Amino acid sequence: MDPSQVKIPPLKDLTIDNITENVILINSLCEDQRMKYVLERLVTHLHDFARETRLSSKEWMTGLLFLTEVGQICSDVRQEFILLSDVLGLSLLVDSIDHPKPAGSTDGTVLGPFHTHEAEEMAPGAAMSHDPKGEPLLVVCTLKDTQGRPIPDCKIDIWETDSTGHYDVQYAERDGPDGRCIMRSDKDGVFWFKAIKPVPYPIPHDGPVGRLLKKLHRHPYRPSHMHFMFEKPGYDHLITALYLRNDPYETSDAVFGVKDTLVVDLGKVDAALAKKYDVQEGIHLMTYDFVLVTEEESSRLRDERSKEALDKLGRKVKIVNGLPIPDLD
Repeated sequence: MDPSQVKIPPLKDLTIDNITENVILINSLCEDQRMKYVLERLVTHLHDFARETRLSSKEWMTGLLFLTEVGQICSDVRQEFILLSDVLGLSLLVDSIDHPKPAGSTDGTVLGPFHTHEAEEMAPGAAMSHDPKGEPLLVVCTLKDTQGRPIPDCKIDIWETDSTGHYDVQYAERDGPDGRCIMRSDKDGVFWFKAIKPVPYPIPHDGPVGRLLKKLHRHPYRPSHMHFMFEKPGYDHLITALYLRNDPYETSDAVFGVKDTLVVDLGKVDAALAKKYDVQEGIHLMTYDFVLVTEEESSRLRDERSKEALDKLGRKVKIVNGLPIPDLD
């Protein structure tokens, strides 16, 4: 950018007390009102953090080197920054803010670092996992809107670990996806498939995030769960998971993903279900009734909650394109 074409406000004699207002001032030339607002709040909180903790140069450099390591270990199949966001509770917070749920709808939770876009679309009743050591599980679910009407032809992305607690992408020698699939709900909003009983497992802890957890005396384990992601035009994107009740890590999930409404009890397949779904009697059974929110419902609720939350903070805002910006009128 040609400096002569930009009217930069004069900055001089910068101190601990005025550096924040000067940085905000020079950033205020941005024409994107949302970006300007986000940067203003980011700079404010970053600077306040440094002042409140009396951050040392050594600590500052330690933090920068830590983030450098986080980036260096990222790959096509490992997203350490998502993992860092997860263990700090940021992932769940952002999802809860951006995808608010009215009463009676299915809660969202964290995506996690192991979702991929290579899952195969499978027919109803297909076997998602081919792990011979896994305990067989039949999953039968329904999908409806908040009015109780079935939602047909919804794309449902599903993934879980194998019986050792590893996702397919954690195996260097793998030759294709396993333990994951894409399903479509039928005309009655029903989808069902064969899988294996989920098991608890540790998130990757051989990198910088793992070292952070160890320093904090936190374990890296996640409770037994299965991931679900729902996509259909007109409905709010839902990322969620079902967790097994009484798992040893149910109340200490390393990434804060467990919500009471998502905890389920496994049953057993009786003779009638075994015949209906062509599975062995006595295997594990997981059932759940998912409820999606329309984009209109979600947008309206997100706007309302954004205004309420920021009003409590004393910030006068207006909502533009679903996001708050300062109301200067």
